[in-house]
Amino acid sequence: MTTTALPPIDLPLVGATDSTPDVVDGLAFAKLYGEPLFKLPNDLYIPPDALEVFLEAFEGPLDLLLYLIRKQNFNILDIPMAQVTLQYLKYVDQIRNHNLELAAEYLLMAAMLIEIKSRMLLPSTKSAAGEEAEDPRAELVRRLLEYEQMKLAAYDLNAVPQLGRDFLHAQVFVEQNTVLHWPQVELADIQTAWADILKRATLVAHHKISREELSVREHMSGILRKLQSAKFVEFSDLFDPSRGAPVLVVNFVALLELAKETLIEITQAEAFAPIYVRLAYSPA
Repeated sequence: MTTTALPPIDLPLVGATDSTPDVVDGLAFAKLYGEPLFKLPNDLYIPPDALEVFLEAFEGPLDLLLYLIRKQNFNILDIPMAQVTLQYLKYVDQIRNHNLELAAEYLLMAAMLIEIKSRMLLPSTKSAAGEEAEDPRAELVRRLLEYEQMKLAAYDLNAVPQLGRDFLHAQVFVEQNTVLHWPQVELADIQTAWADILKRATLVAHHKISREELSVREHMSGILRKLQSAKFVEFSDLFDPSRGAPVLVVNFVALLELAKETLIEITQAEAFAPIYVRLAYSPA
């Protein structure tokens, strides 16, 4: 064991009568109220458990029992109960004086080991069907094998790289693209806009009944003239609800014909935003 000399430290202790000379080889192991201390006070009490060294740490009785079996290279399917029980009880005796709550869990397993050992000392009996009685160690072996499988699985899971322990997420700043990508206008968006225009048109009542010849081509030309004077025109501004539903229908058909012939483009700035119409750009 390697020992290291402790540096002088201040101890909040009550002074005790000490006849030791002021200097012993010129070294002091501590200071009391700033004064060098060369001898431990007579009334200084150090509890026995002030320093404890834990050589092995076990997570429970099964963990300890599995450790004892593997350490001695015993066959887990043929456990020598006498030796394992003796070693187990020695360990329990060491911990029962320090931690009663922890010892109770280990004492329960100790009672089980003693019971199994006692049953193995009794002569084996056969059942009514003539079959051999089950090995008293069978249940313990099953629990040990299941625990060992779970423990190995836990080790494998712990070996998997974990975020924050083994690696961190890389953070990279990506400059936004300056090219605008207009969202695609779906048929459902046009239907919603058209339904809103029809709803507004029904609010205008006409009592004069007249017959009017409507030309789709004429309305197509009128839409193109409106688009030439502005870069973007809102979809609803291309319709005049005051002229009635028939005119709106023909104007809407003219708008669809222009879109079909790729003379106009229907777009919107973002999802659920107002729909706009503009002239299609023709290649130079």
